[in-house]
Amino acid sequence: MDPQAFIRLSIGSLGLRVPGTALTASKSGLQSLTSSCSCEIRLQGFPVQTTPIPIVSASNAILDAQNIASSFYLEKSDLKALLTPGCFFPSHACLEIVVFSGRNGYGCGVGTKRQQIGTFKLEVGPQWGEGKPVILFNGWTDIGKSKVAGKRTPGAELHLRVKLDPDPRYVFQFEDETKLSPQIVQLQGTIKQPIFSCKFNQDRVSQVDSLKTFRSYSTDTSDVDADRRERKGWKVKIHDLSGSAVAAAFITTPFVPSTGCDWVARSNPGAWMIVRPDACGPESWQPWGKLEAWRERGIRDSICCRFHLLSEVQEGGGLLMSEIFLNAEKGGEFFIDTGRQARAAAAAAATPVPSPQSSGDFVSLNPAVGEFVMTCRVQGEGKSRKPLVVQLAMRHVTCVEDAAIFMALAAAVDLSIEACRPFRRKIRRGNCHSW
Repeated sequence: MDPQAFIRLSIGSLGLRVPGTALTASKSGLQSLTSSCSCEIRLQGFPVQTTPIPIVSASNAILDAQNIASSFYLEKSDLKALLTPGCFFPSHACLEIVVFSGRNGYGCGVGTKRQQIGTFKLEVGPQWGEGKPVILFNGWTDIGKSKVAGKRTPGAELHLRVKLDPDPRYVFQFEDETKLSPQIVQLQGTIKQPIFSCKFNQDRVSQVDSLKTFRSYSTDTSDVDADRRERKGWKVKIHDLSGSAVAAAFITTPFVPSTGCDWVARSNPGAWMIVRPDACGPESWQPWGKLEAWRERGIRDSICCRFHLLSEVQEGGGLLMSEIFLNAEKGGEFFIDTGRQARAAAAAAATPVPSPQSSGDFVSLNPAVGEFVMTCRVQGEGKSRKPLVVQLAMRHVTCVEDAAIFMALAAAVDLSIEACRPFRRKIRRGNCHSW
């Protein structure tokens, strides 16, 4: 399998330092630096990312180069757009970091507004497209001036490290809707290479192949009824080109409406088990991950997908790798990105993931090894079903079976949008796979 070229732009090792003369300026706009500071990281064509910045008091402080505050992932088309001057932007695009002190909000009934301290800009250049690791900037830089006694003096200084790293990915596409058992191809530019086939089926009975030994839900006999509203028995198997099953996803906890409502609620989510073949024998499966999904009601409903990586070493419910809210109507992006998740959750530290030695798994998901793992964009309930596209970081794929397990996970995420539909809605007739 040949990967496609992607690059990762990382911004980290952030710190803010203010000279003493600037701190004495009563009207310099820096008087709130003792509280909190943040920055907006902007790159044309990408969503703005906001992150806090620590205040550095010691002049000789050494900041951690491995502390990544923000990342952007760019493919060839992104680089081309950034390097091409536009009608309204005659020069190349810039990476822009705008630093603020304070925060927007209210205190004691009085509105407070953050103040801009300064801006750092770095122009996008040809070296961005060379596909080689390169440090674009590393160190301290002045980002603003202060006025003291009518004179301009040095203001705040920003420390940052901006680096480019190649981040090749494998890109796969489901050729049709997941429930129609499509072929899965690998995309290499304009070339499509068949790599897997996806087989979906639905049992009318609550039998889940050879997963009986680790089914975690219990059945309440008082609720058993032939007409009970539930979605269960869904299976997706991923086969290689020889026809052998190399990964699968099974519903192990039915998607049922919670008491007093007609949707799958957080208190009782449906669940999938993502499995890989076990060496013990044919049609024998080993748990790899667990995907839970439910519906969150609001002005705009969302579908939450929560994925745990399972391991014989990890106790409890496994290690949480992703919890994503997808727009129920429009869909969205499901991803596993350890750095992105950690920053979003403001996690101080992450527990390394044990890496089983057998095929069908991937190396440690420690952010120090590599942040991005996988992503797939799914369509919402109000959208026509488009082919599912899955991207995988090359570093986490050592063989075809490693890629297959992520195809099963992506298929389960896609089908969870259907499984979490409110039960009061009428289902379209004429479909051979009735939901």
